[in-house]
Amino acid sequence: MTRECAVLLPGVCAALADPRQPGLDDTCLEKLLDWFRSLTWFDPTVELVQDNPCLTELVTSVLALLDPSPGILSFTLQLAGILASSESRFQHLQQEKLLGRLFGPEGPRDSAAWEEASVRSAWVKGVHSMLHHQPALHFLCSTGGMDVIFTLQGDPSLFVASAASQLLVHMLTFSLESETSKALSAKDCDWPACAQMIVKHIEESLQSSSASHIEQSLKLLSSLFGSCFGSCYAAWTEVLWLNIAKQIESFLLEETVQAQPVLANLLLNVARSPVFCGTEGSFWALVTSALEHLTPVQAGPLAVGLLKLCKCPQDVRIQALTVLLQPMDCILRAASQPLECAGLLDESVSDPVTVESLLSSKTSCAGLLCQTLAHLEKLLSLKHLRVDLPCVSLLRSLMTILQFCNGLLSPTSPLGSTISRNLINCFRVQKSALDVLAALSEKKDCDTLIGSLFDVLLAYLQSPNTSPTVLKKTFQATSKWLVHLQELSSSNSQWQQTEKILEDVFVVLQKRLCSPCWEVRDSSLEFLTSMVKCLRDQKEFRQCLLSSEVLRLTENLLEDPESYVRASAVTAVGHLAPITCFAPDSPVIGNQYNKESIIAKLQEILSTDSEGFPRRAVISIFTKWLREGCTGQLEDTEQFVSRVIQTVEHDLDWEVRLGGVELVEVFCSQTIGQLSQCPYAPVSSAVTSSTPQNELLQVFCRAKLFGFLFGSLCDCDKPVGQRACDVLVGLRGHFYPMSTLENPQEVEDSPAGHGIAWLQKTLRQGSLAQNFPMDGGGGVDFQDPESMMLALGAIDLLELHDELNKSSDHVEESPQSLLQDILATVGTIEDNEVDCY
Repeated sequence: MTRECAVLLPGVCAALADPRQPGLDDTCLEKLLDWFRSLTWFDPTVELVQDNPCLTELVTSVLALLDPSPGILSFTLQLAGILASSESRFQHLQQEKLLGRLFGPEGPRDSAAWEEASVRSAWVKGVHSMLHHQPALHFLCSTGGMDVIFTLQGDPSLFVASAASQLLVHMLTFSLESETSKALSAKDCDWPACAQMIVKHIEESLQSSSASHIEQSLKLLSSLFGSCFGSCYAAWTEVLWLNIAKQIESFLLEETVQAQPVLANLLLNVARSPVFCGTEGSFWALVTSALEHLTPVQAGPLAVGLLKLCKCPQDVRIQALTVLLQPMDCILRAASQPLECAGLLDESVSDPVTVESLLSSKTSCAGLLCQTLAHLEKLLSLKHLRVDLPCVSLLRSLMTILQFCNGLLSPTSPLGSTISRNLINCFRVQKSALDVLAALSEKKDCDTLIGSLFDVLLAYLQSPNTSPTVLKKTFQATSKWLVHLQELSSSNSQWQQTEKILEDVFVVLQKRLCSPCWEVRDSSLEFLTSMVKCLRDQKEFRQCLLSSEVLRLTENLLEDPESYVRASAVTAVGHLAPITCFAPDSPVIGNQYNKESIIAKLQEILSTDSEGFPRRAVISIFTKWLREGCTGQLEDTEQFVSRVIQTVEHDLDWEVRLGGVELVEVFCSQTIGQLSQCPYAPVSSAVTSSTPQNELLQVFCRAKLFGFLFGSLCDCDKPVGQRACDVLVGLRGHFYPMSTLENPQEVEDSPAGHGIAWLQKTLRQGSLAQNFPMDGGGGVDFQDPESMMLALGAIDLLELHDELNKSSDHVEESPQSLLQDILATVGTIEDNEVDCY
């Protein structure tokens, strides 16, 4: 603790203990506790409380109050727990007889204050902070604290109940730390006293007739096995599991027990423990039983969790996959009667009637399918899935679901008719199915169904009943499958099928680009951009694009009334331009699509659009073009960049200004690369090494880069200044590779010396330098190469870089500032606001 803080602390403690003072803001008290946590973490000695007796005086004063406010009592409980986290400070507080009055029987747990959830929560947090040494553990066990924690497990406040459960996990783990070297077996276990109390409580609760007590203990066990206990205390884990396994098994078989979801989570956490890595043993038999007896909704999370485990036995893994595929199998079998193609499964894990009844119910059908589809999407995203997915049948099942949802399939079976009625226009299921459909595009063995698949996708794209959100998902899935189709046609010469599909897609796209719904126009443009990114080199795609009305419609949407659509149109036009008008052999003829026209339109949006989204899109596209070399020769690019930065330097949107700095960064990098001399070229004695440097400086000055960059250093939005400083530091490193700064006296004596001194002073003001003059104000000529060379050498850009990267509240965040804020605030009756970090 600094001397300044030590001076302020007594006044703060006195104010906190004074009942006449208004309560401080909760955030302020939390920050104060954070500070004490950091102090005690780095210094476990007793000096903190000995040198600052005001801390114990604060606790004593609060305990002396007849009716302390819940806020200050909660703060005191947590502060005492933090201070007692080291053994020496714990003993000191015990000598002062404070801990018993806070955490013992004579503490607040038998007072009216205990009715406040915040006080109970603070008591638990204080105990948790304190329990880092054995004396604290013995203190708690000997003063009845364990019973309090067991009771708080069922607290009506979920925050308190959760904190109590976490505390018990911590206590059990901590109490075993000294016992890890003991050899244990199921017949010979000797739990430490505290651990024995917790284990006995768990076992008794599991055998009680109270459903809430059973659920609390199952949740506690789940947290316990899911924590480091399950992985670091293998022998104890095995002993604990063997003690409760029979009881867990009975819960699975008893239909009256309502804790099945917690059981599934418990079994999954136990399965992750290294104790059960072998394939032998009763544990995996219990897991198999769970997959059979839990409902499909309850078994789903367990199944997908097991499939992610690398050590799960193969037969259990197959069973888990079967659980997930069962609803999909039911859908496939219900679609046609008799079955026209093979289903997903040869046999089921649980009774198929259960799944059929869930899918037949209007209330449960969508929920079960959405959960199943979400799990399947997770599995498809895994790089290494240790079980084979039947992708073809799964794809057929997905297509069936989508056809049920939009009424395109009329099943003949009674079950199919019921499911179809349940799913008609069900947006949730449509979106989930399309997500899985998109993920399946990565698989290589679905080629036989690709024609039927695009029939389903096109039906969704064409239907006026497809909601905008479902349409967006359909576009995303279509884009992924078009990429797969491209790979397929290039290898199998199926270009005719590809061409037909692309033609159909472009017909639909033209219609959607004219939709009255702006969300549809927006997602149509995003789809077009996605296609261009993936398929721009494909001949069939380019032909379909250039022969359609899509280019004209996209350009028209640059003037759309909705800003999101204008932004998406800018992005689409930006990606189309390399195909339509930048390529030397571009087949597009006419003024409408020429390079100058497109650039002019986007520059007009950049300078006149009232919304930020389109302007951000333009600067992003300009930077993309520059990276890809689309802007022409160096002279053209120089003028282009100069016009752009003169437009964006006054933009009110900081992201647009930041985009301008990024554009300049790309331009600088490319120009340096183009003008740098080849190291192997012969150099005549008449050519000095400074020639490329002078040429570079002239290019940068003509483009007015330096005025823009130095002005950006004073931007009121720090990210802009930070990025500009990065660019200038990079330029300085290029022009001064040996880090040799100019002699200060030489700079001072030079004609530009006065201006550079002004510039240095202005930059030190940072964002306080309002209306930074980029046109030579202050005596600086930002277009003079010699002046800019001197400026790069003389100004300490690295120091400026450090300043810009400091947190804006690095002073205000200090503990000293916090204590000063508290002292300034206490005593204020109204507008009790704290300038607290």
